[in-house]
Amino acid sequence: MVDPSGNESSATYFILIGLPGLEEAQFWLAFPLCSLYFIAVLGNLTIIYIVRTEHSLHEPMYIFLCMLSGLDVLISTSSMPKMMAIFWFNSTTIQFDACLLQMFAIHSLSGMESTVLLAMAFDRYVAICHPLRHATVLTLPRVTKIGMAAVVRGVALMAPLPFFIKHLPFCRSNILSHSYCLHQDVMKLACADIRVNVIYGLIVIISAIGLDSLLISLSYLLILKTVLGLTHEAQAKAFGTCISHVCAVFIFYVPFIGLSMVHRFDKRHDSLLPVIMANTYLLVPPVLNPIVYGVKTKEIRQRILRLLHVTTHTSDP
Repeated sequence: MVDPSGNESSATYFILIGLPGLEEAQFWLAFPLCSLYFIAVLGNLTIIYIVRTEHSLHEPMYIFLCMLSGLDVLISTSSMPKMMAIFWFNSTTIQFDACLLQMFAIHSLSGMESTVLLAMAFDRYVAICHPLRHATVLTLPRVTKIGMAAVVRGVALMAPLPFFIKHLPFCRSNILSHSYCLHQDVMKLACADIRVNVIYGLIVIISAIGLDSLLISLSYLLILKTVLGLTHEAQAKAFGTCISHVCAVFIFYVPFIGLSMVHRFDKRHDSLLPVIMANTYLLVPPVLNPIVYGVKTKEIRQRILRLLHVTTHTSDP
């Protein structure tokens, strides 16, 4: 931005547009979005509650699922309240430091979720390819350390981003094209050389998302090689234990990779596509993951039905 003397100045706040071109419809669109948010929070908290209270589910696969659900709640909560304030109350202003905090939270939590998905793939690999070693390789203390490593990795990779943005001058505009703060969106408003931001962003994507997706693909190639040598009944059982995780991987990585590609190659400033994809990326995985695991995982499904049955009978007069 520019001060009265014509010099470059630091940004003190940004304006979040919401949905460009759909400002008049935003009030009504907020209702289904808010409903999806509550479904996501309720579904993931239900998964966490079931895993924590059922001692038979205190196994690596379900503990990782509990971590995934917790991250989904945090990711959606980091953006949705402000988004609802924009759509319902036209509260489009966000302070600079609050924007940096939101940006850091979204990106670091996404990095943590990618690490947890990789850990879940490793768990399936050991369980299917080396079943006799599963109990000794993935002990509960080791699973806890993996969860802590996911947090440290996500924070460490994304910690430099707010500092890179903090020292950029902003003299063009303070209007962001999304409903929340993204690194790709904020850095484009700077009136200085942003090559460091671009290069570091690519390094983070390659070293985190790229490496994780590659290792997940490798683990499933090894799983597939092992499963093809089993009987038909054993194959069906093995695939049944993997299908939920495979769905979660696609639900997370496809919107993320698509959003990154659109940001780098779509040069239209008024395009609605990146905004829709960004909202999809933060809302759809938290909504779908509990549904996928609730439907595809027998143990989770049975306990959800039991929980609903108890709730129904408790509410009867």
